[in-house]
Amino acid sequence: MFSKRFHKLFLVIFFSFSVFGCSEQANQKDDIFRITAIPDEDPTELARKAKPLVQYLSKIIGKKVVYYPVTDYASAVEALVNKKVEMAWFGGFTYIQAKIRSNGAVIPIIQRIEDQGFKSVFISSDSSINSLSDLKGKEVSFGSVSSTSGHLWPRSFLLKEGINPEKDFKRVAFSGAHDATIISVGSGKVQAGALNFKTWEKFVKKDMVPDGVKVFYTTPGYYNYNWTIHKDVPKQTREKIIEGFLELSQDTQIGKEILSLQQASGYIRTKDENYVGLEKAAKSADLLK
Repeated sequence: MFSKRFHKLFLVIFFSFSVFGCSEQANQKDDIFRITAIPDEDPTELARKAKPLVQYLSKIIGKKVVYYPVTDYASAVEALVNKKVEMAWFGGFTYIQAKIRSNGAVIPIIQRIEDQGFKSVFISSDSSINSLSDLKGKEVSFGSVSSTSGHLWPRSFLLKEGINPEKDFKRVAFSGAHDATIISVGSGKVQAGALNFKTWEKFVKKDMVPDGVKVFYTTPGYYNYNWTIHKDVPKQTREKIIEGFLELSQDTQIGKEILSLQQASGYIRTKDENYVGLEKAAKSADLLK
């Protein structure tokens, strides 16, 4: 009799602790808001740029915000789709990939003012290259395979010019990041490359452009980078984040710091419809599987 009572008591205590433990873990998870970003720059630089933003967002939503680094673009997409993070900094193309992978469970909510008219540039150190057609027979580098400004958009303009990179270039390379593309062109690993104009402008401003490297073609503008959030994040939290970004200005110390690090003059709301053109370009370039 005693052993049966003891056994029942043990089970009650065991399950009580189990439920409490699971509940505590869930509460701890709910108290943390995780973000990530596509690694379009050096990882150390991305972490540096994220630090003040993480602190700011934490105050805005009243939760601890953690930056979750990833090794490649695909990992950023999978992290948001599988809810390892709640929000991600995507290029337009990676947003489209995440939307498709998640069956529409992710939403673009905010972007820099500059991202509504973003541009890509083609650069070269070869004096014989002055137009897209001059790239035929040359070694050319894109950024990441999943990059909007370093691959999808530049490729779409090459295709419009009747240029098929795999058939018409001597070699197609992928540097993995925009700054790496500049370095590849400057070091002579490739004769030309495509990247986003923001990274190029940063290199120009800091006098870091390798000797002889120049821009020879700039694309028309398009919608690009945005912060994309998972639909499971409560609407109230979403709105707090959006308002927090919209309130950033040069008039406050934190606003000035974040805007400078993010290369932004300010932020505006965005929506899925803004990326229809990119999705069509991705399908035309056979980049959506």
